[in-house]
Amino acid sequence: MLSSCGGVGSGEVENHWPHAGITYEIFIQSFYDSDGDGIGDINGVIKKLDHVKELGANAIWFMPIMPSPTYHKYDVTDYKEIHPDYGTLEDFKNLIKEAHKRDIKIVIDMIINHTSTEHPWFIESKKGRDNPYRDYYVWAQKDTIADFINKKTITLDSDNIRQWHDPGFGEDYYYGFFWGGMPDLNFDNPKVREEIYDIGRFWLEEVGVDGFRLDAAKHIFPDDRPEDNHAFWKEFRDKMTAIKPDIYLVGEVYDRKEIVAPYLPGLPALFNFDFHYTLIEAYRKGDGMLLAKKQKEVLDFYQGITKDFIDATFSSNHDQERLLNSLDENPKKLKQAIAILMTMPGAPYLYYGEEIGMLGKKPDEHIREPFLWDLKNNDKGRTRWIEPEYSTDETVTPLAIQKSMSTSYFNHYKEIIKLRNSNRALALGDLNLYEGDLETQVMAYFRDYKNQSLFVVHNIGDTEVSLNLPNEYDHFLHSLGTAKIDEGKLILAAYSSAVLK
Repeated sequence: MLSSCGGVGSGEVENHWPHAGITYEIFIQSFYDSDGDGIGDINGVIKKLDHVKELGANAIWFMPIMPSPTYHKYDVTDYKEIHPDYGTLEDFKNLIKEAHKRDIKIVIDMIINHTSTEHPWFIESKKGRDNPYRDYYVWAQKDTIADFINKKTITLDSDNIRQWHDPGFGEDYYYGFFWGGMPDLNFDNPKVREEIYDIGRFWLEEVGVDGFRLDAAKHIFPDDRPEDNHAFWKEFRDKMTAIKPDIYLVGEVYDRKEIVAPYLPGLPALFNFDFHYTLIEAYRKGDGMLLAKKQKEVLDFYQGITKDFIDATFSSNHDQERLLNSLDENPKKLKQAIAILMTMPGAPYLYYGEEIGMLGKKPDEHIREPFLWDLKNNDKGRTRWIEPEYSTDETVTPLAIQKSMSTSYFNHYKEIIKLRNSNRALALGDLNLYEGDLETQVMAYFRDYKNQSLFVVHNIGDTEVSLNLPNEYDHFLHSLGTAKIDEGKLILAAYSSAVLK
């Protein structure tokens, strides 16, 4: 019988980024406050780079870092600067240098679908039809859009009903998909595209980032012009690879696989929203093979578009409620969910705080609460920009305490990431589904790479299960919970998993 401290194999730990490496998402505002003002900052991240390294992540994706009037910073006022709360461009260049020393890549959020209404371009644009910046945004006369002013269906990534906005003059309205504070840029204007390419060049050449996470990638042009979106991203990729041939681009196309896949030629990495939602649904329904079948379906579908793609899987992010909340605050489910993520194909993303079991529900501010580094009295870097409602000392064990607990979330995350990074079949292997008889709550699949083949089984239900093992798979490489082999059968307790070789 083995517990969650099962071995990780004898393979060397390898860095498989970007195709199968692990990226850690950070909201700087909530991460670590180095100067005592209550707001996380770039120097705070530098202090905690060793945490990212210890966890086993290969890259960091930063939520927006540019000046903005909102706390989340998804409405930019200056594309070539750092938000003053976070520090300076020199601080950020130093962060990149320190990260690269640790073999950690840096990816930043690039928000080019829209700006803030406080961006100098928009301030000029709204001055009148003759202003040279007027055509940087999408304007229409009120009577030409009367049918559209209050007409909009809710989408997965926006619950905004009103897309056309009056800047206060009652004549011309501007288009803003997400809300009135975020006017959409007009990508039919070649000058706008040139501005965007120059911004990309600045961050790649002058600052030195490794890549971009492209926000709202589906909305560069309106939803009824998907082909124009696809063409734009191909052009964007060509422009960026001319500057940095190995640039990493990951797109947020918040939709199902059929809508996502045509973006692959322009955005070689795309977030797999199907993975996140199907993982949660599988637990809710007690349907073990639901996720494995969905993932196989998505990968096969993408292969039909291009062989060169990166499947950016994730279990939660800054837009979804915290994973532990989605899984009924059940610690066993959380540990198993991350074991599923790390034993599936893809390039997994981890959201900061997941590794200590942070909690959070909508509204979004409370999915982005301060990281708990230590007990409150000792926690000099804990941010104070918001009063946490979910992740408090009463509900979450801080990292410093978890480090000394063998069964903590943090040590489990470290172990399962190491397992992945030291077994090429888990990081790089093909996904092949188990075809034998299974109880409904069992997920079973093979990961095959060159001369390594592993059999992975997860019991996502609350009762014990057993299954007949394929002949050659009779040694544990890793187990979570209670797993044993008895006369050719694998027996798994509730929410237990096994990786067999």
